Amino acid sequence: MKQILVRYKVKPDLADENQRYIENVFEELRRNSPAGIRYASFKQTDGVSFVHLASIETEDESNPLIQSQAFQAFQAGIKDRCAEQPIAIELEEVGTYHFFEN
Repeated sequence: MKQILVRYKVKPDLADENQRYIENVFEELRRNSPAGIRYASFKQTDGVSFVHLASIETEDESNPLIQSQAFQAFQAGIKDRCAEQPIAIELEEVGTYHFFEN
């Protein structure tokens, strides 16, 4: 299992667009229910900072999000939407309590 945190800040005039891309990803995930991924996205109260948490639970640690058309569309323009580029951090779990449960 692999856990990843990604954080970034978008340009203020592109925050709503970025959120729509994220919402599209979740709509597709709900529709297709891919195995091996737990995923959450958050917008901070400043309205422009976003945090994504993913738990990759495939045997080979391949990320099922990569196959999502909505996720590909989200990633395609992310660098242009950002005021601060995404930083991905691999995490080592110490403990959780019902965080990634349905």
